[in-house]
Amino acid sequence: MPLKLVLMGTGEFAVPPFEAVMNSGHQVVAVFTQPDRGVRQHRNVVKELAVSRGIPVFQPDRVNRPEILESLRSLNADVFLVAAYGQILKPELLAIPRLGAFNLHGSLLPRHRGAAPVQYSIWKGDAITGVTIFRIEPALDSGPMVGKVTARIDPEETSGDLMLRLAHLCVPMTLDVLNQLEQGTATFEEQDVTQVTLAPKIPRDAGVIDWQATAREIDCHVRAMQPWPKASTILHRNGHPPLRCIIAKVRPCPDDGRSSTAAAGAMSNLGGHLMVRVGDGWLKVVRIQPEGRKIMDGPDFLRGYPVQSGDHCVPG
Repeated sequence: MPLKLVLMGTGEFAVPPFEAVMNSGHQVVAVFTQPDRGVRQHRNVVKELAVSRGIPVFQPDRVNRPEILESLRSLNADVFLVAAYGQILKPELLAIPRLGAFNLHGSLLPRHRGAAPVQYSIWKGDAITGVTIFRIEPALDSGPMVGKVTARIDPEETSGDLMLRLAHLCVPMTLDVLNQLEQGTATFEEQDVTQVTLAPKIPRDAGVIDWQATAREIDCHVRAMQPWPKASTILHRNGHPPLRCIIAKVRPCPDDGRSSTAAAGAMSNLGGHLMVRVGDGWLKVVRIQPEGRKIMDGPDFLRGYPVQSGDHCVPG
């Protein structure tokens, strides 16, 4: 018989697999998503999807409250499917569905357990990532795995780009796993605890660039920080006040020995391109956004903000 499902999610990562489940032969009895908050509420794409399909939507601020648990029990669901929900699910809740609660996680577990797996996959320079479905247990992202799909990370891909690509990539696997659970043929693999790495929630100040890092490390960092909190630095230009800038795109350049004694963070104009000295050479700034201005290409920036000897970038 088709499974009765409760879907729990909030972010865009959840939409493609949730929509596919709604279009499958399984029955979605409810969608749980984060409550609307603030005067200027962010668009909740999961809520919009559920409403468009006439599926009941619940938005509790604390999903583990006794009255919410009672509501969940009354739904008699076989499976809770979770993707980018944003709340911790306690043991009492996890015990409710007949077959268990399962999470779609944006990395190849046990690598990058935590709230920001996609960002850390890029930040740490991984060549390959993917999505893992696992049965949720009380310890963080530790449950047995029931499905995986892998993907190569494009050298210029940002976290936002990769997140959306993985969301679509995991759709067939999600449906396969649900069908296996329905038929009783799902197989589980325990995680190798010796291979665990952590990907905790990224704070706002994580975007500050360390120019002493290598060109590749900074490139990975810049891409990982998009779309949030964005990589940033402070430019110090002779005769001008400090200028905070968002660094949107960079490109590592071979170190040809030019100005090899320059300190990390030193700025240079090379043939109309904005260059910054880093730990192992030079880095081209391809896209930059001065505070209060629109994002622009490096050459356009140099026309409005000429670089002189002694100008440099510092963390900030």
